[in-house]
Amino acid sequence: MALNSFRAFLSIFSLLCSIVAAEDPYRFFSWNVTYGDIYPLGVRQQGILINGQFPGPDIYSVTNDNLIINVYNSLTEPFLLSWNGIQQRRNSYEDGVYGTTCPIPPGKNFTYILQVKDQIGSFFYFPSLAFHKAAGGFGGIRILSRPRIPVPFPDPAGDYTILIGDWYKANHTTLQAILDRGRKLHFPDGILINGRGPNGVSFTVEQGGKETFFKTMRRFEIPSTYKPLGLRKTYRFRISNVGLQNSLNFRIQGHKMVLVEVEGTHTLQTTYSSLDVHVGQSYSVLVTADQPAQDYYIVVSTRFTSQVLTTTGILRYSNSAGPVSGPPPGGPTIQIDWSLNQARSIRTNLTASGPRPNPQGSYHYGMINTSRTIRLASSAGQVNGKQRYAVNSVSFVPTDTPLKVADFFNIGGFRVGSISDNPTGGGIYLDTSVMGADFRAFIEIVFENPENIIQSWHIDGYSFFVVGMDGGSWTPDSRNQYNLRDAVSRCTTQVYPNSWTAIYMALDNVGMWNVRSEFWARQYLGQQFYLRVYSPVQSIRDEFPIPKNALLCGRAAGRRTRPL
Repeated sequence: MALNSFRAFLSIFSLLCSIVAAEDPYRFFSWNVTYGDIYPLGVRQQGILINGQFPGPDIYSVTNDNLIINVYNSLTEPFLLSWNGIQQRRNSYEDGVYGTTCPIPPGKNFTYILQVKDQIGSFFYFPSLAFHKAAGGFGGIRILSRPRIPVPFPDPAGDYTILIGDWYKANHTTLQAILDRGRKLHFPDGILINGRGPNGVSFTVEQGGKETFFKTMRRFEIPSTYKPLGLRKTYRFRISNVGLQNSLNFRIQGHKMVLVEVEGTHTLQTTYSSLDVHVGQSYSVLVTADQPAQDYYIVVSTRFTSQVLTTTGILRYSNSAGPVSGPPPGGPTIQIDWSLNQARSIRTNLTASGPRPNPQGSYHYGMINTSRTIRLASSAGQVNGKQRYAVNSVSFVPTDTPLKVADFFNIGGFRVGSISDNPTGGGIYLDTSVMGADFRAFIEIVFENPENIIQSWHIDGYSFFVVGMDGGSWTPDSRNQYNLRDAVSRCTTQVYPNSWTAIYMALDNVGMWNVRSEFWARQYLGQQFYLRVYSPVQSIRDEFPIPKNALLCGRAAGRRTRPL
């Protein structure tokens, strides 16, 4: 009888699993990570390939899809992938940074089990360990809306991923060795578009039969400049800055771009001739093929640098009458006010649906009182004669066991509260910095940048409202200029030189979450910490248990995750 009852239970459980699978589809990926020769700037380098590709393959998904990604590490060193902008709801174990996830040993595999829960938009993945990001291993992630959820623009004729970033000719191992010796990296050697150097990549578009329309309508004396809306084809370009340190400006010769989405938020559809994309950020723009049929430059150049790096790609009309002509269009270089004003113009479309059918503006963040203010100031300096970077004077050093794994097994090795809520003004020191926070709190974070370079900050596990940014020092009076109505919600924000940026964030995702500089050398040398969002209720309603297949390392090696 007991055996029959158990079999009945298994049958019901299997049925429930099938129902869940029917509602939230599964997508399976099998990736082999290898080293391979690449020549992005004309010299041979050791690149990181995924299934032989550089960059790696795109991930196509729909809101709430379950992504089962089996990663086999064929490198000679440990490896991890992280998922920039994917929130890992209730499941920071899958975040793929060393503070949450044990690395995949050489010759072994690990299966990530992700769900893109209540998300839409454009994101990317990248290798998070060591200095692997300087060798490749990155790729685009797109999350489409479910069919019954309205999108505030027509389906595009095509959908392209554009991964831009600065690049070094040196191998990542050489760059890492320079940092390990306590030295700074030199200025990058070039810029890549989808892993290629100047004019190495092209995107084909179609006009949509405009010439045929004109031939038919000549007897009606339609002006030759008339561009019938219904016959023009429009394309979506998902632009992500996957580079190591530099903000980049993106533009297309002779074409305007309509911004429609920023890291999962539908925006007001503002038209731009060029767009600043800071390191770690992602944007979606619509581009209409409404110009004479020929080839046009796609241009990417560095911002806020004394030496301006520029690269080009090609926008190619399918019936192109000729190659690109004239010089590539110039763009802004060191102008901060120009970029600041553009950033302030990027706002949420309050009437558009997000991942759910309710309008994005139905969440009135500006009417919620904040319960805590955290001020985070970056700094640079020397510790024991070596270059380090810090947040509120603490330069992060990892422990021998990922923090989330150590937390689960009560191993210790770190102290919650080891970083202050405010700048200390003291010298830089080394520690494993972990900040505690309460589940369901609504907080204000102010990123303060007292340095003469632009900074870019990312928070794993969350999107936040960028309510304000300005030059000078932040004070409580700065709140008077906050945008409390339609600030854009995103996961990566810039902080201009000698300036501040303020965000509001609802702590609705329990876990251990990485807060980091996207300037990768600074992140590597300590400009990061972990935010431990804690709930005293041990329930899957608040947080999933450690995955059954979790790799265990350090002082957790040899332990069991949980019964199978």
